[in-house]
Amino acid sequence: MRFSRMRWTHRVVLIGFFTVLLVSFTVLRTPDAVDEPGASLLDKADEDLTRVEYPSLKGIRWHARFIRPQDSLESLYGKDWVWVARFNRIDRRHIYPGMTIKEPEDMATIRGYTPLPREYAPARQRRKYLLLDVSEQWIGAYERGVLKFSMPAATGKVGSETPLGMFRIDARHLTHTSSLYKVAEEGDQYPMDNALRFFIDDKNVGYWIHARDLPGRPASHGCIGLFDEEMQQRVFETPKKPILLDSQKLYAWAAPDSEYGDDYGSHQELSNGPVLEVRGTLPQLLPPRH
Repeated sequence: MRFSRMRWTHRVVLIGFFTVLLVSFTVLRTPDAVDEPGASLLDKADEDLTRVEYPSLKGIRWHARFIRPQDSLESLYGKDWVWVARFNRIDRRHIYPGMTIKEPEDMATIRGYTPLPREYAPARQRRKYLLLDVSEQWIGAYERGVLKFSMPAATGKVGSETPLGMFRIDARHLTHTSSLYKVAEEGDQYPMDNALRFFIDDKNVGYWIHARDLPGRPASHGCIGLFDEEMQQRVFETPKKPILLDSQKLYAWAAPDSEYGDDYGSHQELSNGPVLEVRGTLPQLLPPRH
């Protein structure tokens, strides 16, 4: 019987190779239990909301908060979670492990937070006036120049910016849906509950204020999106208990039944609707942190 001979150096190389292969396979299959969860590679750092720079935040002290698997806005901030959500311009459905949000160092500084002026001179002659500040991703409702309420918004992203200028709300549609976009590739048309139209472009595409997701940065195709967790619960089955209902509040204020008659959910043209001013530029996106 003949035995093949192998030099001891070759054996060492082979043993080393298979050892490395085995260790690599184990590491890939079993992450260290003490490792912090990493951000999704598919997100390309867009999940870091500390990179989105709003002018009004320069006077508020905050730090980065990394979201772990066990974290939620409610578990981290208790009853103040609503203010943290508004501060970050994000809804609960978009809070997930691996992302980073802005956490105020003193919670009292963001209770009642709004980046818009409490009084706005250009709105004094108007019974109702809407001001959207694209730089702040925030919209406010004024009556005779006094701010009645305000809320975060998601405007058009780069390449599909929300048009700037002066407009007027000229239609309402309680149960509007998008004619262009779907919830998923094979899903239903994207819901645009509580829709208020303010512009029609040269391609006959309407631009609306409506319910949508708020991911913490400009994200729409030109419309103005507002919180509405009832819509999200209906479509995405989360959150279980809807609380943030901004689109409903603005819809009821801008186009109330007391002025335009009973709303049966169908499209309705409006006369003498509130003025909408859209101003500013998209917030600056800072480079990824290292």
